[in-house]
Amino acid sequence: MDLEEAFQVVGEFGKYQKRTVTVLTLLQIYMACQSMLIVLIGAVPKFSTERLEDLDGEELSSQVTFTEDISSIVTEWHLIQHQAYKVSLAGSLFFAGVLIGNVFFGPLSDRIGRKPVFLSALFFEVLFGYVSALAPSYEVFALSRLLVGLMNGGMALVCFVLTQEYVGKSYWAMTGTLTNMTFAVGIALFAVSGYYIRPWRSLATAANSPGVLLFLLCVTLPESPRWLYSRGRTQQAEEVLQDLAQRNGNGRPILKLRRPPGLDRPNGSSTGLSHLITHPVLRWRTLVLMYVWYACSLVYYGLTLNASEDSGNRYFNVAMYGLVELPAYPMCIYFINKQWAGRKKTMASFLACAGLSCLLTMFIPAKSESWFNATTLALLGKLMVSAAFNIVYVYTSELYPTVIRNAGLGVCSMSCRVGGILAPFVPSLRVLHVSMPFMVFCLSGLSASCLCLLLPETLNKPMAETLEELSNPTYQRIVETKVRLLEDEEVKPKHKLNE
Repeated sequence: MDLEEAFQVVGEFGKYQKRTVTVLTLLQIYMACQSMLIVLIGAVPKFSTERLEDLDGEELSSQVTFTEDISSIVTEWHLIQHQAYKVSLAGSLFFAGVLIGNVFFGPLSDRIGRKPVFLSALFFEVLFGYVSALAPSYEVFALSRLLVGLMNGGMALVCFVLTQEYVGKSYWAMTGTLTNMTFAVGIALFAVSGYYIRPWRSLATAANSPGVLLFLLCVTLPESPRWLYSRGRTQQAEEVLQDLAQRNGNGRPILKLRRPPGLDRPNGSSTGLSHLITHPVLRWRTLVLMYVWYACSLVYYGLTLNASEDSGNRYFNVAMYGLVELPAYPMCIYFINKQWAGRKKTMASFLACAGLSCLLTMFIPAKSESWFNATTLALLGKLMVSAAFNIVYVYTSELYPTVIRNAGLGVCSMSCRVGGILAPFVPSLRVLHVSMPFMVFCLSGLSASCLCLLLPETLNKPMAETLEELSNPTYQRIVETKVRLLEDEEVKPKHKLNE
């Protein structure tokens, strides 16, 4: 039998898989706190600006007077005036680390396994997170943010892939959506934590501490059966699947997986980043997906990091930019599973709506007191781009074969982090014109919407496990026939019941 048939026997989403996915999903709260940390601990309070232009170093520290009671890295290390860029730099260093982590850990997990890479990255992210909280100087703090981002990039990528590979393919959209939904909840919970925990070092410690418990819960997770199968290690894949079946309460069935095509060596065929360039199908998909990921990240993080710049309570603003995402996920689950919409059309529509929302903000007066103002449109844009960002994770994982899925996701996520690196600096474009940041977001969203229409639809299509399957039309027809037969088998009992 093939892998999808095995999951039908084992259980596509049994009680053990539900517990496993729950743990991995809760990790998104931890990752959200680390991603958004600079928004609150880098808050710039109001301060007296008299005769500060010519001061430097110790003189600036002795003469500056903060008129707002806020604890942040700005108040501790006096990151104002010509030092103000260091706040955005710390945020960009985090995303630069995420970029490097995606490039390094993605292919590594495809080569040596999901579990060892995931656990190692999570352990060191928690370790470096405490270094951030205890940093004696800005330089140590900035370096620790780079290292936290490095581990976050590797861990988050593999974490998402595991939520997909532990379950049957029919549940991929649901687990991917739950993962991104929990990240949005994490942003809101981080804002609540920031409201009650004002000292920035205490907030950084509190945001990092859940990682310890989650690491201990993840130690017992099994290796991905899909990864084992894609590497030709069918016996180990069978053992993991039997354990899943037993823990799901389905006994310990006898499974006999047939060897994936194209894997003639014991450890499977050699795959890596080069195949994303040399393989004609993957090359085009990767180029388009890289830009779509970049645009999603730039708009998503640009609008979120801009929350503290909006007027009003900064904690409420950050929470709203997280909570506004929640309606996007039920919409995603509904539309991407409809035959008339699917993955491709739904993602293109959400990206176009995000771009148009940002475009409309340029025609609204900056100080409009109506409910229909620039902030409302920015929140609507965040809602739309969150939906697109959620879909692109699920869509991309379906476009790449299992044997190179993490490498593909790693490269796409790398371009995504380029958007994250640039995002902290986009709001500063308002010094040129108040509408410039939203013009950047608008053009990014609309262009990505047009490009993603060039990709193939994956809804109810067979998923390739190896590169040979990706470009083998005979295999595609065989799997499509199997899918139709399985669907017919599911429909027949319903008809009998009705009779």
